[in-house]
Amino acid sequence: MPWQERAKDPLYPQLAHACLWVYLSYTVSMWTTLRSALKQEGVVTFPVRVHPGASRTKAKSILADGTVKIDIAAVPEDGKANAELIRFLAEEFDVPKSRVEVVRGQTSKTKVIRILMS
Repeated sequence: MPWQERAKDPLYPQLAHACLWVYLSYTVSMWTTLRSALKQEGVVTFPVRVHPGASRTKAKSILADGTVKIDIAAVPEDGKANAELIRFLAEEFDVPKSRVEVVRGQTSKTKVIRILMS
């Protein structure tokens, strides 16, 4: 069924809202799980896929393999995008920037991040 026909369905707005709620719940629970792991283990390591040059920095989605997609509001030159990623993650996990490290993928869109408890 084309999207134009689905949009005419009276249940379409409710379905779209429900899908958005499930997605947001999953994203929030993913951050909660990572924060809990950080508090319990003292360290958490996870893969990210960045999209530099976005209008604002935000966690966008989670891929099937657990990779976190993050939009970065910085250009990928002279380490600016990595610095913005580190700033964002430090703020999200409430740790100093010095405790966030790009373990692998400094010049790649796919990175491995390690966060240490302060």
